[in-house]
Amino acid sequence: MGKRLVMCTSTGCIEYAPERYRNLGIDIIRIHLFFKGKEYLEGIGLDPVDMYKQMENVKDIKNDLPRTGMPTYEEVKSHFDKAIEDGYDEVICICISTGLGGTWNFIRLVAQEYEGKLKIHVIDSKITCFIEGYLAVFAKQLVDKGVSTEIILKELQWIMDRRQFVGIDGKLDYLIYNGRLKGGKAFMGKMMNIVPVIHFNEKGEIVSLASTMSQGAALKKTVNLIQEYIGDRDPKDYLLFHTYTGPSPVDKLRVLEEKMGVKTNHEDVIMSPVSGCHNGPWLAGYCYIPLRRSDEPLE
Repeated sequence: MGKRLVMCTSTGCIEYAPERYRNLGIDIIRIHLFFKGKEYLEGIGLDPVDMYKQMENVKDIKNDLPRTGMPTYEEVKSHFDKAIEDGYDEVICICISTGLGGTWNFIRLVAQEYEGKLKIHVIDSKITCFIEGYLAVFAKQLVDKGVSTEIILKELQWIMDRRQFVGIDGKLDYLIYNGRLKGGKAFMGKMMNIVPVIHFNEKGEIVSLASTMSQGAALKKTVNLIQEYIGDRDPKDYLLFHTYTGPSPVDKLRVLEEKMGVKTNHEDVIMSPVSGCHNGPWLAGYCYIPLRRSDEPLE
């Protein structure tokens, strides 16, 4: 079995997650962010807390949207060239959902140029935030244990088929103007002050699961949904944590979940700037990652 490298796009939040995830040898392909006349590489020179504070005070959101850009051809190529230089034979690259942009497809096209020189698996995570990052962490753990790539890819697919993100966006402005909330009712929802409960569907798109007339009702629905996803699964067999942006309603979510009997078992992870800038600074929700038990079939 050859030497294998795990990569992840910067939207996987590995650099914003707990310290134990940051020095595992996972290579990070950085996505570009343009905000207030400056260009950033995600994870370098841009603090998400500071960015969300700035976003909260933008007066003309429609005309002052943060914009994102895919890594350049030269940047992606440099990661693959470095992998070859460092003696790697194979790469497992976890990418932000295709439902949020063209990064996966672009990296895949660049990877095709390395056929015969480097075996590259480019995976559409169909998600973002630390669920995406955890897939890379898990892949690295399995690589370190000597698990075959074939099995690793199946293990990742098992999680991707079952993972859940569910939450609320306190204001719809950013989602609507960025075009990230699928469905024709999005703009009408803004006009009617509806607070949607959102999640990632099977295609990796952000869609509305339910519409409520208040933030409190949306948060309660969010807790109810996460209870349904978990069911009677033992806490040792899943990870559950909050993800959020800026001055989010996550504190209200904590109060509700305590009353309703939901307990997270992993530290909160702030959403990466590239992902969070499309949602705006008022998002709060859950990331749920089931961990496959030995009695659960891989396929």
